[in-house]
Amino acid sequence: MRNDNRLGILLMTITTFVFAMQDGISRYLAEHYSVFMVVMIRYWFFAAFVIAIARRQKGSIRAAANTSQPLLQIGRGLLLAGEICVMVIGFVHLGLVESHAIFAVYPLLIAALSGPVLGESVGWRRWAAIGIGFVGVLVILQPGLGVFAPAALFPLVAAVMFALYGLLTRYVARRDAAATSFFWTGVTGAVLMTVIGLPNWEPMQGWDWAVMALLCVTGAGGHFLLIKTYEVAEAGAVQPFAYLQLPFAASLGLLAFGETLAPNVALGAAIVVGAGVFTLIRTHRKAV
Repeated sequence: MRNDNRLGILLMTITTFVFAMQDGISRYLAEHYSVFMVVMIRYWFFAAFVIAIARRQKGSIRAAANTSQPLLQIGRGLLLAGEICVMVIGFVHLGLVESHAIFAVYPLLIAALSGPVLGESVGWRRWAAIGIGFVGVLVILQPGLGVFAPAALFPLVAAVMFALYGLLTRYVARRDAAATSFFWTGVTGAVLMTVIGLPNWEPMQGWDWAVMALLCVTGAGGHFLLIKTYEVAEAGAVQPFAYLQLPFAASLGLLAFGETLAPNVALGAAIVVGAGVFTLIRTHRKAV
């Protein structure tokens, strides 16, 4: 039953930690091998996990794949696979700290686009929070001061793609079960990444295969924990805690990759997260 919010918050905290570790592993591998190959192998394992979960929940693969909106489901899967590739490229060129600081804007993008895409009403308080959040992004990017890094476009584009993925997920949920959407997400992404990844195959060192295995396990484990989180708690109660992935990933970037935390990035990230949490809380209250 979805009534243990304390357990849900604990699970969400663990989930964000696991996903942050996944991002760190992705950065390490993508620095040495093709991003497309790394994401492809990760998706193979993820697709197998998705099929197993969907089959368990729906009874068969055919039942899990049954949808009246296949083009939208395929579009979702392609968007997420593309977003992961773009974000991992951002990790390599910009680092975990700044990439996650910029990517944290995606809930604000979802809130801003939920009106035109889903027909939802967005009140003035949420619009104000969205505006403040984008000010935080400008603080991080520092446009006009001669320090804007073109690589910052990677997490920014990834945030837009992930926001569109989230909106499409909410749209298809009106007619499809979560297991069906989960199935299409994994399978479509695996097909796309196989087409893109195989031509970019590179020999991998023995130890790095163990690291790749860890990436696959953290990916599937993180999604499993996320499923359990939403099974035991209300989404509105735990969603703000998804922002913990930012400090977890930033800490990993600082400790493991020698990245630095510039004052403008810390300030901008705090503004973005604060605006995002406010928006999530307002959205939850409107839904109750």
